[in-house]
Amino acid sequence: MAAALAVTIFVVAFFFIATEKADKVKTVLIAAGAMALLGLIPGDEVFYSAHEGIDWNVIFLLLGMMIIVGVIKQTGLFDYLAIWSAKRSRGNPYRLMVMLMLITAVASPFLDNVTIIMLVAPVTLVVCRRLGIAAQPFLIAEVLASNIGGAATLIGDPPNIIIASRAGLTFNDFLVHMAPIVVITFVLFVALTRVLFRSALRTDPTSVEAVMALQERRAIRDPALLVRSMVVLTGVVVGFCLHSVLHVAPSVIALVGAGIMVLVSGLDIGEVLHEVEWPTLVFFMGLFVMVAGLVHTGVIAAIGDAAIGWVGDDYFLAATALVFGSAILGAFVDNIPYTATMAPVVEDIVAGAPDPATGQALWWAFALGADFGGNGTAVAASANVVALGIAARAGQRITFWQFTKYGMLVTMLSSVIAWIYVWIRYF
Repeated sequence: MAAALAVTIFVVAFFFIATEKADKVKTVLIAAGAMALLGLIPGDEVFYSAHEGIDWNVIFLLLGMMIIVGVIKQTGLFDYLAIWSAKRSRGNPYRLMVMLMLITAVASPFLDNVTIIMLVAPVTLVVCRRLGIAAQPFLIAEVLASNIGGAATLIGDPPNIIIASRAGLTFNDFLVHMAPIVVITFVLFVALTRVLFRSALRTDPTSVEAVMALQERRAIRDPALLVRSMVVLTGVVVGFCLHSVLHVAPSVIALVGAGIMVLVSGLDIGEVLHEVEWPTLVFFMGLFVMVAGLVHTGVIAAIGDAAIGWVGDDYFLAATALVFGSAILGAFVDNIPYTATMAPVVEDIVAGAPDPATGQALWWAFALGADFGGNGTAVAASANVVALGIAARAGQRITFWQFTKYGMLVTMLSSVIAWIYVWIRYF
């Protein structure tokens, strides 16, 4: 009964989010409240459980980075980078899109993909405004690129951190096993964008001429603050890369960096906090509680147990189920709580594998499915939600289905590529 009730609440809420018949923040708050009030998740576990409820590491990572980005925005750096990239692409929309996707995909394996989207999205909005073109296709392409690129390393995508911890995998393991398929998938994705976004890859020659005449150095409004901000941002990036060595959570690094950034900027704290995407943070909290209802009532575990019974001793079938099953489920449930919930199920399957190599292959199948499934819908990964929030705030609203129609196609193609890779390399 409890499981059926949790599924009903989740499906109804997802319907309102997908169809946009109601504000998504209000929807998740009502659904989350219903989950808690009906006892589908204990009230204390909503706030304090390490495995169910609100993932405060994600919330505070986002908050810290939003504050850092808010301070950097005051320096004029985003305007500078926008003009620079527009001039380097000579106003060619496809060349610009490839440039921005490449920057995103190369940076995502070393920063988490949420952070890189928060840094690249403001630049994208400015350059598109300068060129007189819609920013939505560029933002969507960047998010999809970040979710693909972030899969390459242990720290690039939150599901990888969860999987590495459970499976005992190292940073180098991810580089050896995940990076090759990520590179292949990204190259094919870049080629695909020429077709996916062809109708948007047009620009006004007059706008291009105006941009080419601009001097990007004049966009920097506060050089002294820019230097201080870059020093702090560099420290935060180094901290992210070394967090597993320092044993400090990325959220703590982001918050410390945000505090230092506000301190050295001399800006009014109210002005800085105004740049924080509060609706996005609240949406995440509600979404985490909704997913926790499915976890606590055993819905997701039941799906995992059914999968184990279905695949039996056929480990290639198990790998196939993990790639496509994770891509499908991860598309409708944020891939962070999904991965945390399914990791013990995968561990049980791996424990029965005939040899360590087969067991490890199942972990890679799981990682690829969860990471690439993050592109499936507008709520499938943290970076997606953040990008939509930034776009809405800038007046370049991206609807649920506007994102999802591209995301679903890219998820299907990348999952098929991942499945072929797993088959050839491990089986």
